[in-house]
Amino acid sequence: MSESVISDGSDRMSRRRNLLALLLAMAMFVLVVDTSLMNVSISAVVRDLDTTVSGVQSAIALEALVSAAFILIGSKVGDLVGRKRAYVLGLLGYAIGAVAMAVAQNLTAVIFFWAVVGGIGASLLLPAMQSLIHGNFEGDAQKKVYALVGAAAAIAAAVGPLLGGFITTYLSWRVAFVLEAAIIAVVLSGIGLVRDVPYTGSRGVDVFGAVLSVVGMGGIVLGILVWQEGGEAVAALLVAGAAALTGLAFWLLRRKRRGDATLLDPDLFRSKVFRLGVSQQMLQQIALGGTMIALPIYLQMVLEYNAMQAGLSLAPLSLSMFAVALLAGKKAGNRRPTVMIRWGFVLVTVGIAVLLPIVPRADFGWALLAPLVVAGAGLGLLVSQLNNYTLAPISEERVSEAAGTNSAAGSFGLSFGLAFAGAVMLAMLSTTFTTMSESSSVLPAAEQQRVAEVLEHDAEVMSNAELELLLQGQAPAIQDEIVRINTDARPLALQAALLVPLLAGVLGVLNTLRMAREPDPPASA
Repeated sequence: MSESVISDGSDRMSRRRNLLALLLAMAMFVLVVDTSLMNVSISAVVRDLDTTVSGVQSAIALEALVSAAFILIGSKVGDLVGRKRAYVLGLLGYAIGAVAMAVAQNLTAVIFFWAVVGGIGASLLLPAMQSLIHGNFEGDAQKKVYALVGAAAAIAAAVGPLLGGFITTYLSWRVAFVLEAAIIAVVLSGIGLVRDVPYTGSRGVDVFGAVLSVVGMGGIVLGILVWQEGGEAVAALLVAGAAALTGLAFWLLRRKRRGDATLLDPDLFRSKVFRLGVSQQMLQQIALGGTMIALPIYLQMVLEYNAMQAGLSLAPLSLSMFAVALLAGKKAGNRRPTVMIRWGFVLVTVGIAVLLPIVPRADFGWALLAPLVVAGAGLGLLVSQLNNYTLAPISEERVSEAAGTNSAAGSFGLSFGLAFAGAVMLAMLSTTFTTMSESSSVLPAAEQQRVAEVLEHDAEVMSNAELELLLQGQAPAIQDEIVRINTDARPLALQAALLVPLLAGVLGVLNTLRMAREPDPPASA
């Protein structure tokens, strides 16, 4: 009788843990799929909110920036208020962002609720989730949950463009965010299954270090976003960001020498493998961010694709990344991680380099198939190897802090890639459009001057259909000439934007030469 009771209790406990693992995977799925929904829905969001492509792109970059700038702080908040509470607060932040997107009537609401509140939610959720997995599961069960959550992230990255494209085209982009909020509600309904994980370390808070980290990463990316929008004080923001990051390094070292609490332990960077891994993580995310802002804009503004068509066109990149990451994770064997990482960056670089001459000539999205598969395969190799390579030399008790630092570097790289590629694209568009207008034999001098003034304050990637609506009332010859200039200028601007991920790929390849001189670390659990 007692054995039956024990067996029933064990089965019940197993079912509870399996359900908790599923809910954690659902939370990760929402986290990753969120940005994909925005990328493939850019044109629909621009149209419904009566805003600009650069405005939506700025919101996407800002969301990644906020999560990066606050993730180290979010980890410490979880230590102080409890990991379970931080997990709930993170989910609620994301839910607020999703609901706001479902009802937003202007870009301001998107920037505040989705980018800022949602970004802070992500910064709380990610480190808390890792701690809760570590504290609620053990042994083989823990490894399986980490694998399940990782698979959920990979699947979200793979199907995100297709799912977002389908919902946006046949229903509404707002419906996608309603579904996000519904998934979060389901995850929160199972919060009773989560056992909190107590924190036994120092409860000291490095407030000044936290401020320096936010000002440092925020200043650099905000400076780029302000440049993109034609604002002032760009140099001041960039200098302030760089100075704050430099100051943070000296501050952390000083606090460490005095034995005071630090935002992150500078001794982590004594490992050359960790330093190289973090820098490669950042370069990988710069390449991904630059690619994932330039290509959706190209497909939706130049080829005038709807969200479904854009999602299908981007599917080769995301699906090949997912497939290769899965395959490489299983078949890596005794191959050196350094060699696989090098091939990853080589394939990313080759794929984007092949895209450059195709962009001005492609009349349909499937013309991008081969280079997207190559670049996706490279990203898949990087995804399969970089985290293990970076965290392998870190001891078990410090792996959570190291993972937070690694995540912050990746999120900063993503936001930098999104912002910088967008800024380069708009700067090139403005320059090219102005040059072509001034050399036009059709546009009168007054019209050339007006075009230059408008672009100086409001450069914007625009489809020909939208441009023709704005030009109603102009003489037909002038309309045709401006549309022709727009048709010729946009591919050049998008090629310039693709130089950002291309440069990140090249730097990644060069960095692997330094990695090759270091002995490979043992595989991380």
